[in-house]
Amino acid sequence: MRKTWLSLAAVAILLIATASVPLPWLVIREGPQWRFAFPGWQGTTFTIRWMHSVEKEDWEEWFRVTDADAIEITGTRFKTFGAGVPSDAGTETHLEDGWVVMTGIDRDVDPLAVQAAAEEHYRLIFAGHTIALSRGDPPPILTFSIIRVPLWQALPALLRPWLS
Repeated sequence: MRKTWLSLAAVAILLIATASVPLPWLVIREGPQWRFAFPGWQGTTFTIRWMHSVEKEDWEEWFRVTDADAIEITGTRFKTFGAGVPSDAGTETHLEDGWVVMTGIDRDVDPLAVQAAAEEHYRLIFAGHTIALSRGDPPPILTFSIIRVPLWQALPALLRPWLS
């Protein structure tokens, strides 16, 4: 009996200690409220995809978490050029399956702010899952950043994308 009690106590202490350790989270806030949270370890990647308001074609921007707990844009792809679009960016620009692809941008954009207009169907692609970011009017301004907090603090925002 005593051995079982000691084992349970050890497991409980381990869980409490683990839940108290600050971990890196990719947090998406709408104002001060955490809307979503995802694991944000160094090297974590994600994509933001939307439909361009004028060209009505999807655009993508690719991001990575750096070793400094920051977000950097690594590349982009789109189908058509328009006003304000550079002819090249980063270290390589090429055509791939009808897309203009620019890679090697590697520019810090932390924190990242996105105005997720419903008409442009903003989506986050994380670990192969697509999560809608747009909703309502006025369009929300979402702020992406890396924040180190314990699991218990991130848990509601961590569960939200999978429950909605």
